Amino acid sequence: MNNLFARGNAVFAFAFSALSALAFGCFLTTAFNSNTSDVDITVDKVVLRLAKESPILERPSDLALMKFSLHADFSPLFNWNTKLLFLYLLAEYKTKENVLNQVVVWDKKMMREDRQEISVKQINTKYYFFDDGAGLKNNPNVTFQLRWNVIPNIGFLPRIHGGVRSVAFPDRYT
Repeated sequence: MNNLFARGNAVFAFAFSALSALAFGCFLTTAFNSNTSDVDITVDKVVLRLAKESPILERPSDLALMKFSLHADFSPLFNWNTKLLFLYLLAEYKTKENVLNQVVVWDKKMMREDRQEISVKQINTKYYFFDDGAGLKNNPNVTFQLRWNVIPNIGFLPRIHGGVRSVAFPDRYT
């Protein structure tokens, strides 16, 4: 009655169901972990320039150059289910044209094999910090925030934010 195909299908379906239940059980072991960490951000030096000519800009725009320091220990976030941690420093500010501007100025991939504590001092941003007008000049509240994504082997991809630092930008170009 049961030919080879039907028996193979039954074995495959049972194995798939068992592996799915095992994967879900593994996910539950780390699903409710706190993925937070203490972060210390310091923005040390902000220089504001007016970028007049560029092939990507249609009009003169503000360009912010800065140095920042960062200290954080991410070792509690690494467990058997953490494949990778993606860190990025985000700058948020308001302008007259836009209620919310968000610019990523630095990022880093942290693998399980890497050193899981970051302590950098006086480093430059990795990406240019442009505004599409004059929204950075004399801006009293530019907020820098370190955020990270925990990339698991199995499960959800949580986005977490850590340390926050607000900085007033200069009122003149240099």
